[in-house]
Amino acid sequence: MKGVILAAGRGSRLGSLTDHRPKCLVPLAGQPLLAWQRDALIAGGADQTAIVVGYQADLLRRLGMPTFYAPRWDQTNMVVSLCAAAPWLRTEPCVVSYGDIVFEPAAVRALVAARGDLAITYDPRWHDLWSRRFDDPLEDAETFVLADNGSVARIGGRAADVEEIEGQYMGLLRFTPASWAAVETTLDRLSARQRDRLDMTGLLQLLIYAGHRVEAVPYRGGWGEVDHESDLEVCESLVAQRLLRRPGRRAS
Repeated sequence: MKGVILAAGRGSRLGSLTDHRPKCLVPLAGQPLLAWQRDALIAGGADQTAIVVGYQADLLRRLGMPTFYAPRWDQTNMVVSLCAAAPWLRTEPCVVSYGDIVFEPAAVRALVAARGDLAITYDPRWHDLWSRRFDDPLEDAETFVLADNGSVARIGGRAADVEEIEGQYMGLLRFTPASWAAVETTLDRLSARQRDRLDMTGLLQLLIYAGHRVEAVPYRGGWGEVDHESDLEVCESLVAQRLLRRPGRRAS
């Protein structure tokens, strides 16, 4: 199994913190977000980890990790950037991580153990984290509804009320070559404009509409998302309270 970190975008909502570096190099608790992701992927079972690069790509290439370049990173959404890693995705299972999340190896191990060809982690206790991040947790929460068989029925978009939120997608998912082939078939049916605008939850919903199972893996461990500068403070507090542990470190 391999790991792929999506780090092509700039992360402009972090303001001056990303003026001269990609979002994944912003530090959290003494190490870059990228180090959290890489270490968690490796500890969770990935034998090699690559980065999809775009903004400030040379800074990431210097790290010595394999890279895939997304040439239109500033004109397209995340799905097109992910396609840059197709040489890996077509040949063996890959766990894909957004470049702005931090998580523990247990999340990766749960994905690896999932039986489906396509699986995502979600946080069933999302309200705890969203309450730390937002005055109104519903401000940023997206629809997430499970089917009776444990797969995802609906994902993405604004929720009308809390009944449409059974958890929150974390930005961590696993593809097998079979599920990636389904992705490529789905993308081939879209216009160039539709592909460019497609985000990951939009892709997952299209796959669901086409009859593909997206397995939902509940994760109740520590994790965080760094979308705004205030999120760094939230994650720092989680680390200080030992609710989020650095990969490779044991709780004392």
